[in-house]
Amino acid sequence: MPTEFTLADLIELLRESAGTDDTVNLDGDVLDRPFPEINYDSLAVLQTASRIEREYGVMLDEDAVADAQTPRQYLALINKAFAAAGTASA
Repeated sequence: MPTEFTLADLIELLRESAGTDDTVNLDGDVLDRPFPEINYDSLAVLQTASRIEREYGVMLDEDAVADAQTPRQYLALINKAFAAAGTASA
């Protein structure tokens, strides 16, 4: 398991899980942009969370996933889960 989930990792999974809109530049500064502004809805975020849980064997807090409004907030909760999983397995 990686020690940190990056913005690049998140964007890759969002694209794979929910596709991409050609009108949005996800390679730009999107860290603090709300998901609707980068054309990802709550379903896309939930699909990505499910995939992260399956692929990395971590549990994400469902309420925190629903509350995450930006990629920065989403990354924080993912990395918190990674840290907890690393602590639990150590």
